[in-house]
Amino acid sequence: MSRTAHLSSSLLRAAAATGVVTLALTACGPGSGAGSASGSASAGSGDVKVGLITKTDTNPFFVKMKEGAEKSAKAEGVKLMTAAGKFDGDNAGQVTAIENMVAAGVKGILITPSDSKAIVPAIEKAKAKGVLVIALDTPTEPESAVDALFATDNLKAGELIGEYAKAAMKGKSAKIATLDLAPGVSVGVQRHNGFLKGFGVEEGDPSIVCSQDTAGDQAKGQTAMENCLQKEPGINVVYTINEPAALGAYTALKAKGREKDVLIVSVDGGCTGTQAVKDGKIAATSQQYPLKMAAEGVKAVVTYAKDGKKASGYTDTGVTLITDKAQDGVTSKDTAYGLENCWG
Repeated sequence: MSRTAHLSSSLLRAAAATGVVTLALTACGPGSGAGSASGSASAGSGDVKVGLITKTDTNPFFVKMKEGAEKSAKAEGVKLMTAAGKFDGDNAGQVTAIENMVAAGVKGILITPSDSKAIVPAIEKAKAKGVLVIALDTPTEPESAVDALFATDNLKAGELIGEYAKAAMKGKSAKIATLDLAPGVSVGVQRHNGFLKGFGVEEGDPSIVCSQDTAGDQAKGQTAMENCLQKEPGINVVYTINEPAALGAYTALKAKGREKDVLIVSVDGGCTGTQAVKDGKIAATSQQYPLKMAAEGVKAVVTYAKDGKKASGYTDTGVTLITDKAQDGVTSKDTAYGLENCWG
């Protein structure tokens, strides 16, 4: 598959003068996908360029991540270039974005990999040209393919809501539905496994009566919940990969008059999701901090540009259980804290 990137030096000079860079990302060949891209920079920014590549530019999580990167880039006086896949899973678009950013002369790239394995060759090519590559939120496979990882401990995030759900059930027999992400995606696998660990059950346990993939989408979450209720109307615990899926599940449960007697737990802690906890639609969520991931990533690239010191290893950017119905033995904070810190 060939990919072309047209970034003339005159275009870059003109962009530097205006403080705005637009990258046209094109992917050629059958089955290719092109990522959307734009660049922004604070006035008077230096020569250092930092790239941010997210899975999509529509998911609120990645919108907040971009916001964090923009604020940090402005504070550090560097230029930020951004790109995103057309959809979650658009590896070809992310590969194109990496190639275009390397051609544009970025010092470092921050990326949330859509495909943790398939993106590795493109990352290795970028690193071979001296570009620092940091994964945000989602680790690559292997994790060592990038220089560093700034992310939530997704296993812990799942474990927290599993422990909470177990405590909230107060010994009642559980019929669990898991509304997951997609097969093989590391974030989804870790959260799912963490939930099971926290709840104290193993994969295949008879208490898990339904598992459906949702791609983290609200409409698909609703459909998945409808399917699960058709399969087992007595479901009383629902784990969801994220809050859009949780709100989809809530809509399906409400349509059946079950919204008050089914425990929904989730992960993300976005402002909308945290408000849903406050409103009683979701019992609890594990809050993570994408703005912090991106801000710390930009700072790491700046450090590398200044003194050649590379960030390395895994940096845990934190997770907090948010609920207004605290359970004994499970550490949590209320929605007032959650709304004040949502995705901060």
